[in-house]
Amino acid sequence: MLLVGGGVAALVGLTPLVYLVIRATEGGLGPLRETVLRARTAELVWNTVELAVAVTVSCVVIGVAAAWLVTSTDLPGRRVWRVVLGLPLAVPTYLAGYAWLNVRPTISGTAGAWMILTLCSYPYVYLPVVAALQRADPAQVEMARSLGRGPVASFLTVTLRQTRVAAASGALLVALYVMSDFGAVSIMRVDVLARGIYNSYRASFDRTPAAILGCVLVVMTMAVVVAESLTRGRGRSARVGAGSTRRGQPQRLGWVAVPALAASAALVVLAIGVPVWSLFSALSTGRSAGIDWDRVGQATSTTLGWAAAAALLTVALAVPVGVLAARFPGRATRALSGATYLGHALPGIVVALSLVFLGVRVFTPFYQRLPLLLLAYAALFLPLAVGSVEDAVARTPASLEDAARSLGHRSWVVWWRVTIPLALPGLAAACAMVALATMKELPATLILAPTGSRTLATELWTQTGVRAFAAAAPYAAALLVVAIVPSALLSLGRRERG
Repeated sequence: MLLVGGGVAALVGLTPLVYLVIRATEGGLGPLRETVLRARTAELVWNTVELAVAVTVSCVVIGVAAAWLVTSTDLPGRRVWRVVLGLPLAVPTYLAGYAWLNVRPTISGTAGAWMILTLCSYPYVYLPVVAALQRADPAQVEMARSLGRGPVASFLTVTLRQTRVAAASGALLVALYVMSDFGAVSIMRVDVLARGIYNSYRASFDRTPAAILGCVLVVMTMAVVVAESLTRGRGRSARVGAGSTRRGQPQRLGWVAVPALAASAALVVLAIGVPVWSLFSALSTGRSAGIDWDRVGQATSTTLGWAAAAALLTVALAVPVGVLAARFPGRATRALSGATYLGHALPGIVVALSLVFLGVRVFTPFYQRLPLLLLAYAALFLPLAVGSVEDAVARTPASLEDAARSLGHRSWVVWWRVTIPLALPGLAAACAMVALATMKELPATLILAPTGSRTLATELWTQTGVRAFAAAAPYAAALLVVAIVPSALLSLGRRERG
């Protein structure tokens, strides 16, 4: 049953490749060779790698440090900081880009894209590391300290080892998110593969060069997934049972608490304060022109409904993959898990156009219908759910499953009555993360949404596209409000169950 479910999930992740392969190879090897070997392609690849590496490294440093501060130290107000530091995940990159341009019009290029993507993406590392540190056994750090290791040595040799899997999963998501992002790089005018694919689609009726660039991005994705799997190693950590409620003694910061508070405040101001301030400035201007609240309410309800449906579908597909990857690690399961990551690295426009291609030729009854859009969301956001599910299952002791099987229960009963309940917090986190990503998704929604429907993201993009920033402000405000809810739940809900 797990293999069948995992195969279905992998098929969803691989669906966009059908379109890419057909388009990339229909002209023969000549166009393929010409596109891959030209200098422009090499430039796009280099810029993509450079930006992805810079943002990923920054997010890992910020995410791990922030998670350690709010879980393992006596940082003043750490419970509040724990929630607030996860909220930037609710800010779409295109919204952050417009906000920063309003504040500082001269910002652009790789530096601007790096800043915006880092501020919007570090929670992908921060949230799973917070969860990992809360599940970690404090006795390991206490033992290291009793053997004479100082705070820094204990952090480097024990704490980082305890968070390795979570940090690696978060870093993978950041890298894939940066490689597929279209909003920030377009606003900052950075030539990367995602923007190159979009421009190629718009510049010509011949989709072959864009499909070839998409295949190049897929190859890069596979390389990133393999590299991430190698960083994890074979080590797994789990407690007996669902976990102990005992908390370790927090590390005293002393005079370091002042710069730690200043750094936390600066991070929140840059990631949330600037977009909110810019938004309220535009919103105050828009009040004089009148706001169609019925239209805003309709877009909000549609956004919430589609996000909930996409979250349930995506997590249902991710459960068998996560269980297989956690319980049966090996080449086959790594390949199965890696297949679900391919769609996440592709720009939403590529995934959407691939499903348009399949919808017209294969899934005709579902063309311009909600099921095809939900399938696009699942293909794009499966890794968000797979990573959370795998980490949650890996943290549950396999001995409990063995004990249940020894009592005569079938495997599917064991998964349902033992594994899933213990991993339920991870499943809830996966639902929240997928719902949040769905709310912010733009290109796939623009292309595949049923005729006449509108979401907050599409309305926001439509208004900003014609420079109607005041009219866009209500949709941006509503999007931030509804997106902050799952962001806060991710920060609050990742606690160890006692």
